[in-house]
Amino acid sequence: MRALSDSDFLALWESGLRRHPLDRALLALSAAFPETPCDRLADWPLGRRNRALVELHFQNFGHSLQGWLACARCAEKLEFALDGRVITGDGQVNDEMRRSDQPIVVDGRTFRLPTSRDLAAAAAETDPRRAVIRIVENCRIGQEDTPAWSDEELEKIGEAMASADPLAETLLDLHCSSCGREWQETLDLISFLWPEIEARARRLLLEVHALASAYGWTENEILSLSENRRAHYVGMVQS
Repeated sequence: MRALSDSDFLALWESGLRRHPLDRALLALSAAFPETPCDRLADWPLGRRNRALVELHFQNFGHSLQGWLACARCAEKLEFALDGRVITGDGQVNDEMRRSDQPIVVDGRTFRLPTSRDLAAAAAETDPRRAVIRIVENCRIGQEDTPAWSDEELEKIGEAMASADPLAETLLDLHCSSCGREWQETLDLISFLWPEIEARARRLLLEVHALASAYGWTENEILSLSENRRAHYVGMVQS
């Protein structure tokens, strides 16, 4: 993984402006892993994808993930911060991730682990149960029958997938101090990463505008300056 440059942030933000969060995640990984084709990134198991997104945040914005959401019962705004190192886990999680490319077998049926492609396919379903079935059927290997999946079967397959790929989904335990509601929320890593990318890009655009207007420099010339030198020039222009 390489660190993103200022030019990378601008290009990434522009290309992802009107894209789905799943696409934004792949765009961010493509910028960090330019030697890996996007098609291959889309086939990474979700845990591998999520770990890479966390590490991309570490490298460019630090370990703290800050976010907020509204309580569904009383609409109270809940702000929270999370140390991303808690997500990436310990050596046991790392060992499990190294085995995440291996298929799993549940009741005689063989499955691969879900990927970004499978999430994209499930997103097209309006019924949550149908979305789960879509993922299960997409991940099934080497069988052409179409079972009438029971809730028990779906739950068992989901548990096996979660055990094999522990970073595929991270659940946050939340509590609203206003109304007392307690619930779990799935941690969407791109929802932490993308606002940081957007904020960096917008700041860069303001700096480019200020210095280009004052000195007539091109965008490439401005972005080639170190962050400290650019900040000093902007400070002089605005003083």
